[in-house]
Amino acid sequence: MRSQGHSITVETPARQEFFDVTAQLEEFVAAAGVTEGIAVAYSPHTSCCVILQEESEDTTYYGTQLLLQDTLNVLATIAPPTRHEGQYLHPGPIHIRNAGELRNELPEWGLNTDGHILSSILGRSETVPITGGRLVLGEFGRVYFGDLDSVRARTRTVHFQVIAG
Repeated sequence: MRSQGHSITVETPARQEFFDVTAQLEEFVAAAGVTEGIAVAYSPHTSCCVILQEESEDTTYYGTQLLLQDTLNVLATIAPPTRHEGQYLHPGPIHIRNAGELRNELPEWGLNTDGHILSSILGRSETVPITGGRLVLGEFGRVYFGDLDSVRARTRTVHFQVIAG
């Protein structure tokens, strides 16, 4: 068995947003020369996700595909966007103090509890079979990286791994 990894970075805005990373994953699979195996897309960020979804083509004014915006709208009914301290138990005073002292973070950056909850529901990785050197995604399937932390713009990392037998 052989395995190979690759990482990409994604610049994300200060709002919940999805990014199509399918082309980058396809390019990595092709460069790795894997014809049969699996590809994994993974985010190490605890307020982000990786999902498989249909490309819906139409977009909002921000450029978010309508199906993905519909997904965010439904998820907001499960974990409403964090708007003020005390809305959720997290972040508590110890977390806010440590974030400021140890990581130079502003207190309002801790208002991302909804992103953490949604990340744990959606998951931070997807596995896609590779057959004949191509990802098996179906006719409309795409791989999306989602940043669910809406408090600040960030540079995020998505890791790819291919495993061939």
